[in-house]
Amino acid sequence: MGLLTRFTETSRAAGRLLLNAVLPPQCLACSAVVDTPGHLCGTCFGRFTFITPPHCGICGLPLDQTITDDLICGACVVERPAYGQARAAFIYDAHSRPLVLKLKHGDRTDMAVHLARWLQRSGREVLGTADVLVPVPLHRWRLLMRAYNQSALLAHAVGKLSGKAVAADVLIRTKSTPPQGGLSRKERRRNVAKAFGVRDAARIENKRVLLIDDVLTSGATANACALTLMQAGAAAVDVLALARVPNPADAL
Repeated sequence: MGLLTRFTETSRAAGRLLLNAVLPPQCLACSAVVDTPGHLCGTCFGRFTFITPPHCGICGLPLDQTITDDLICGACVVERPAYGQARAAFIYDAHSRPLVLKLKHGDRTDMAVHLARWLQRSGREVLGTADVLVPVPLHRWRLLMRAYNQSALLAHAVGKLSGKAVAADVLIRTKSTPPQGGLSRKERRRNVAKAFGVRDAARIENKRVLLIDDVLTSGATANACALTLMQAGAAAVDVLALARVPNPADAL
């Protein structure tokens, strides 16, 4: 290691110590002071439900069985989704909701780089086989009002960590749909039917696409996106979400 490199690393370390002294790192969920940026405090960590096996081999829904091989939930047995597999980092509930809303509506775009590490860990399986990452898009009017797409922020952050290509604008929302909150599973599917399109399809043709989203609820949006991408030539589509709702009726 050269003198300049050692000096640079020492300077960066000193800068981090100074910054932490002035602005201590905070818990991503409740803003309590923590030791390391991007972590949860002990209280919030204990309240979060991180998704680990056993879970459905297709949609990733947590299951109660102790045997982890070839498990499929009842919903996927009745109707298999268009996507291959879906995975999420944690359950979306009253404890995790504030964190998601900070990213989604609270202008906490800085959180994406930390949350991407959670996605990378929980999505090893689907991330490892992916050729390109594609975020679930917002309609242009909603993007104009919000100023950023949280799913695109996560996709870029995961892409940087994993070295995977990101095609942030290949999937577009062609129809401005009402919010999905409060809708039944059937209503959600109807709401997003034919709501997406693909531009520059060559970027995903014959490739395994990993769809990135913030919250997976009924899977209606993910399913509609997967169908659109495969109709445009994608070889397969998997899904990686930050959080998932175990029961769509619980979604806000």
